[in-house]
Amino acid sequence: MGIRTTRNLVTSATVILLCAGLAGPAAAVQSADPTPVDDTVINTAPPADPEEEVTDVPDGGNGMPGEPTVIPAPPKDWPNSEYCGPSHGVYTPSTQGKQYHKGVGPTLANYNGTSRTAKSTFTSEVTGEVGVSVTSGLQTSINTMLAKLEGKFDVNLSAKLTAKLGNTISVDTPSKKTTNAKYGVYRLKHTGVSYILYSNCQSSTRKTITSYSPYKVGWYLWES
Repeated sequence: MGIRTTRNLVTSATVILLCAGLAGPAAAVQSADPTPVDDTVINTAPPADPEEEVTDVPDGGNGMPGEPTVIPAPPKDWPNSEYCGPSHGVYTPSTQGKQYHKGVGPTLANYNGTSRTAKSTFTSEVTGEVGVSVTSGLQTSINTMLAKLEGKFDVNLSAKLTAKLGNTISVDTPSKKTTNAKYGVYRLKHTGVSYILYSNCQSSTRKTITSYSPYKVGWYLWES
């Protein structure tokens, strides 16, 4: 898992070429708008990390991160009191944020030491999976949370996505600049509220949940 650097620079090019690999067309986008963008974006800084302390969800996507909840005893006048069905977890989505890129494998880089624009070509060197990450306190399964998010924001999310070995991208590198490239998975940031609704219609403390959910596989590019 080393860094592959393309040293043989060719003549200047004005067209960015996206070469489809095993994972399909590459995309390099960081935007609050989840709509796919055709043009490759060259960023000015490496991909940002999640802003909160989050936990990766175990494989399978059905975990319930956070402390276990103790369900209180029914009220004394049970069964004549109000009944809300079996106790269950609730998640209500509220906001959708921008995309965050989580890389798989090493960062690739190419320096253009010539006086002209040159082509840099990068190929992903490993295969890896990226799943959901959430803050503590979620009281539903990850799949339930994703279904709620998809319904509210009309997006397609996954419990995990795979960035595959062999995907290739070619971009222009300006003179005396370094193009950096990282292959991986874009995840959308969301916030919502989660709690337990008990059978006696009481609820646990409502807690704000922040999540990062896989959205699409692609490259993140930046110049330095």
